[in-house]
Amino acid sequence: MAGVSPLAKYKLVFLGDQSVGKTSIITRFMYDKFDTTYQATIGIDFLSKTMYLEDRTVRLQLWDTAGQERFRSLIPSYIRDSSVAVIVYDVANRQSFLNTAKWIEEVRTERGTDVIIVLVGNKTDLVDKRQVSIEEGDGKAREFGVMFIETSAKAGFNIKPLFRKIAAALPGMETISSTKQEDMVDVNLKSSGNASQSEQQGGGCAC
Repeated sequence: MAGVSPLAKYKLVFLGDQSVGKTSIITRFMYDKFDTTYQATIGIDFLSKTMYLEDRTVRLQLWDTAGQERFRSLIPSYIRDSSVAVIVYDVANRQSFLNTAKWIEEVRTERGTDVIIVLVGNKTDLVDKRQVSIEEGDGKAREFGVMFIETSAKAGFNIKPLFRKIAAALPGMETISSTKQEDMVDVNLKSSGNASQSEQQGGGCAC
């Protein structure tokens, strides 16, 4: 019988324009809190979290990149050895959504098809300011052949499902991903930013 296998590590790089909520999504996932004071990420931040899944444990290495133009030259080197690219836009900022095409292009340039890409429409709590519909987000994801989900780091909506979705898509996870589909929140059924209590709870990691 084989011994205990080493903890599988996966690198997730978060990309997207400035102030779309990359850091807030990570902070909500890591600490289940939301910081109301905005501080731009300078360069690259790194955090690590263990996720406990049905039949295995994985270590997610979260790389939070700066959205500002002056840091753009650093980003390709961080994409290069990543397993997952999480490309975030702000549903209340159409330009950030339009710019996701170039972020996806940059990931594909560095990694080809050997990477999981997730398009994330954040800030669904800004219901009255929404400029990008869920249908548009889903359509763009289909166009590029990537995964899609909407979140609100502020409200804690769909943050755990986002990371469970990522974990289920990781290499070697196919066996359990099919059994847990019913645990996912179907974003296509969501037209508003209001999440029920049960959706926000979500299992899948010892948070």
